[in-house]
This record gives sequence, C-alpha cells and structure tokens, in this order.
Amino acid sequence: MKADPTRQLRLLELQSLDTTLTQLNHRAKSLPEHAEIASLRTALEELDSAVVRTSTERGDLQREVRKADNDVQLVRDRAERDRKRLEAGVGSAKDLQGLQHELESLARRQAVLEDAELEVMERAETAESAAEQAQEQHMQTEQRLAELQSRREALIADLESQRAEVASGRAELVEAVGADLVALYDRIRAHSGTAAAALVRRSCGGCNMELGAVELGRIAEADDDEVLRCEDCGRILVRTPESGV
Repeated sequence: MKADPTRQLRLLELQSLDTTLTQLNHRAKSLPEHAEIASLRTALEELDSAVVRTSTERGDLQREVRKADNDVQLVRDRAERDRKRLEAGVGSAKDLQGLQHELESLARRQAVLEDAELEVMERAETAESAAEQAQEQHMQTEQRLAELQSRREALIADLESQRAEVASGRAELVEAVGADLVALYDRIRAHSGTAAAALVRRSCGGCNMELGAVELGRIAEADDDEVLRCEDCGRILVRTPESGV
C-alpha cells in the first residue's frame, strides 16, 4: 500500500483526534453525577415508602386521638348529667347514693381514659414529626436530584459540543488521508486501540520498542511514501524528522 508522507503525518493528527473522542466518551460515561443520581433515585424510592408509611401512621393515630377524645367526652357528659341530678336532689336516698357511686366510678374511668388519650396524643405528635421529616427529606432529595440532573445535562451537552467539533475535524482528516489508508488505520485501531505511532529516535511511539538495526536499515531504504508497520505491535509507523533514520 502506498501513501504520501503528508497523508501519513496526518494519521498522527487523526490518532490524536480519536484519542480525544475516546476521552470525551469516557468522561461522558464516568461523570460523578451518574452515580449520585442513581443513589438519589434509590434514596427517593425509599423516601417514597417512608412518606406513605409515616403518613398512614399519622392518620391512624389521629383517628385514635379523636376516638379517645370522644370516649373521654362521653364520660364527662354522663358525669355532668349525674351531677346535675344529684344536685337537684330528685329521687330516693338510695337513688342519690347510687348516683354518687356512679360519679366516683365515672371519675376513675375518666382518669383512665384521659391517661390513654394523653399517651395516644404523644404517639400522634411523634408520628406527625416523623411524617413531616420524611416529607421534608423527600422534597430536599427531589430538589437535589433535579439540580444534579440539570447539571449532568449541561455537562453532557458541553461534551457533545466538543465531540461534534472533534468529529468534524476528524471527517476532514479522513478525507485528506484517503479511504485506503484510513481503512487500514481503522482495522488496526479496532484491534489495538491505537493504530498509528511516530517513529521517534529509532523507537515505536506505540509500543516503545526500539527497532533493530536490520529493521531500521529497511526503513531507511524505504520510499518516502511507503506505509511501514511496527514488527512488534503492528501499528503504522510514521516517519518524522525525529525518527533517527
């Protein structure tokens, strides 16, 4: 295969652009925002469950508080009616004595119910705090997630802009180098990752192996436009003023 020296030198430019494209692709895939967003999405799912759980518990306890309050109020109302009857003195002594005993019993019952109501109210207050905390954490996580997603989109857009610019330059180089040489370059690159390397001070810039005297002699005698390959790594050797041959 033949190619003029100018085209071969441009292979090094092409290699540089391809390396840049690889780096841009890697940066796009390895943005720390990817992991942070995935972590926040997982946390948000857990917080969704926490919000539902704490809200349900809060609702259940609020109903318990209302029931406990109703139970206490029923006893208070009954005691108030009995107290009025007792104060009115209507009925026999036995009836009045029975009302007095019932008032005492209602007072004890009211004390028990009020203690129970107080305990439920304390639990309801704790549940209310837990529900509010879960909702606050959920809101903050959503905001943080939105911020990260917006930042990631901006970073990816910037990287895509850089990729487009590099890809445009690559397309121009591909046209200048020619289809035959680019085809060989692409085949080697698909296998080795890099396809072209400068011959610098008698060593291959790809594998850094120093060429032997016989190989250097062959290169020195080769036509300027001959495409050379490194015997060790198979990359296209591009001769430069620093090749030493």
